[in-house]
Amino acid sequence: MTKEPTLIIMAAGMGSRYGGLKQVEKMTDTGEIILDFSLYDAMMAGFQRAVFVIREEHREIFRELVDERAGRFMKIEYAYQKLDDIPEGAVIPEGRQKPWGTGHAIYACRELIDGPFAVINADDYYGPEGFASIYDYLVSHEDGEKMKLCMAGYILANTITENGHVARGVCEMDENGYLTSITERTKIMRQPEGISFTEDDGKSWTVLPEDTLVSMNFWGLSGAMIDRIGDGLGEFFEKEVPGNPLKSEYLLPSIIDRLIREGKAEVKVLQCHEKWCGVTYKEDKEDVKNALQSKKDKGLYPPKLWK
Repeated sequence: MTKEPTLIIMAAGMGSRYGGLKQVEKMTDTGEIILDFSLYDAMMAGFQRAVFVIREEHREIFRELVDERAGRFMKIEYAYQKLDDIPEGAVIPEGRQKPWGTGHAIYACRELIDGPFAVINADDYYGPEGFASIYDYLVSHEDGEKMKLCMAGYILANTITENGHVARGVCEMDENGYLTSITERTKIMRQPEGISFTEDDGKSWTVLPEDTLVSMNFWGLSGAMIDRIGDGLGEFFEKEVPGNPLKSEYLLPSIIDRLIREGKAEVKVLQCHEKWCGVTYKEDKEDVKNALQSKKDKGLYPPKLWK
């Protein structure tokens, strides 16, 4: 039997495009934030414990929003993503303020995780289908010669905002639905010719099929991943940071992509049909509020999530 999975929620991002701490913006008349819906969906899927990765200065904000609501139904713990939590011998570049990325966020949880875990962003709505699929996979698979991992794959057309560009991991799979590679595209948006990405600040665009499966940073990972992430962090500081000292990031998709190529992990892609919503930009907020209220009106959620 595997241990009960934990949900890790990455909430230490700075919200630079949005212009504030978007993770705690109230989105419903009853005061819920996007995160409340994710916690509710996770609890209904079977998750009993959640670890928040936050910046230490935001501790009281999250405790007020989470501990007195979802915290009455799930065990809630906190890990702090700190700029100086780096391998021995590594140096923080002068002027660096940006967190070290999603891989480093998971590394911050190393003292709290000893079994399988799922990972999500705090500011994305994923829907119940993904939580159910990931939980079921984690409780029914154990590592063999390779680490047994999974990922919620969303249909690209369901993950676009009309208010700017988004970053998505574009997935390629084999005939059995296992991930063969994941390529981070940091600027994807709808263009006249279709959904496209650019790598040269908009000088040229490459069209992506609307049914392309993409990663929304919703992963199901084995406990062994904590050590693998820690193992690669020193190399990141040696090879990546010097070339881009203020903005380089140790990204979870890149870590997983490398483990696949090295034959150390296999990742089952669990296709999800939910329509994403999130607050990448301030203009997204009204759309998100309407979408979440509509789900309540249809009876998909109770009028108040945490009674």
